[in-house]
Amino acid sequence: MKKALCVISGGMDSTLCAYLAKKEGYEIIALHLDYNQRTMNKERECFNKICKELNIQTKYILDVSFIASIGGNSLTDYALEIPKEKLHEVEVPNTYVPFRNGIFLSIAGAIAEKEKCESIFIGVVQEDSSGYPDCSEKFIQKASEFINEGTTNSCKVQIKTPLVHLNKSQIVALALKENVALEHTWSCYEKEDKACGKCDSCLLRLRGFKEANAKDPIVYE
Repeated sequence: MKKALCVISGGMDSTLCAYLAKKEGYEIIALHLDYNQRTMNKERECFNKICKELNIQTKYILDVSFIASIGGNSLTDYALEIPKEKLHEVEVPNTYVPFRNGIFLSIAGAIAEKEKCESIFIGVVQEDSSGYPDCSEKFIQKASEFINEGTTNSCKVQIKTPLVHLNKSQIVALALKENVALEHTWSCYEKEDKACGKCDSCLLRLRGFKEANAKDPIVYE
């Protein structure tokens, strides 16, 4: 069976990508990365529940806490305040973790080579997001080039980003169509018990459900 390495954060987008990978007939190798973010424990809990839902047998949970040591973002630095009610301001918000997807994809490339995966699935969204530079289609193309250039000739990996040009309402609609266990996903940047409902990630998620005429199954403050 062909294999896909799925980077699964525990969020809605990456979870949907894993479901789509399974639908395409891939055996899924799941990758989750802990970087001492505020909602690390909740995200890991969601990851494990998603793996159980999809009957994923091989999974990696890796400690990449050096990302928090680098800092420069409000997800890991409690001295910085997470922006609230400021969706789609001109500047990239401080929730952007410098080159996070570049780091993640480097690790994913190594595991994909070891596990002999044909594809890497990552839930980046370019069209309807906070404007993070490492979520663009162009960046993903470059990442695919450096992974394939830096691995053995027998390793030919395609990075798949099925959501990159969708908006959140389309993502929600597709997730509902594919019967994704959305109750096991988490988007909030700040809280682990009840989602704050005010950070960019919560606002995007809530807007997506509203525009899709659906009810979000997770609990908000």
